[in-house]
Amino acid sequence: MFGKLKKFMLIPLALVAIVMLSAASCDDSGSSQQKETTTQQNSYDKLVKADPAHEMTYSPTRKTINFWVDTWNKPGQLAYVYLQNADGNLIGYYVLEGPPVSMCTALTPNYRIRDDQNGNLLLPAPGIDGVYYSGGECDTYYGKDATTGAYIEYTVGLGINVLLYTQPLTNHPNVENLAPGGGK
Repeated sequence: MFGKLKKFMLIPLALVAIVMLSAASCDDSGSSQQKETTTQQNSYDKLVKADPAHEMTYSPTRKTINFWVDTWNKPGQLAYVYLQNADGNLIGYYVLEGPPVSMCTALTPNYRIRDDQNGNLLLPAPGIDGVYYSGGECDTYYGKDATTGAYIEYTVGLGINVLLYTQPLTNHPNVENLAPGGGK
């Protein structure tokens, strides 16, 4: 009876030994990654202890964000978009209904999360128009012309800056020589 019991006990022990040897022979990247993660957390903990974040009782950032919300939360709010070249000269302007919107802005997420046996995977998702976007047009803006209702699109960069106001700009040099529609 003890002989059968010994054989029965040896099989699980042998399997445990095989699993342990297999695990030891696998590459060590998981433990190296864990060591780096631990080092990173330890460094963070020491730095926070030496110089903890201060508490705030007033947030100018939150006030400014709420000012933005209050400004653009009004139907019909006009946006005066002035284009300025690298020399500081205004070269044109648009009057839009609401603020200009970046091409990188969307009403739906540009990704989907798929659960999988390896965890969550982030996958690209099509835009609301059914096509996929690269996200590389963040310097392109669009809006609705307040006078004509036309679609307007422009790109910033390459020496073009944008000044955005909620009132017409009257005290900037060259403003009286500007023509609407982005050109002089």
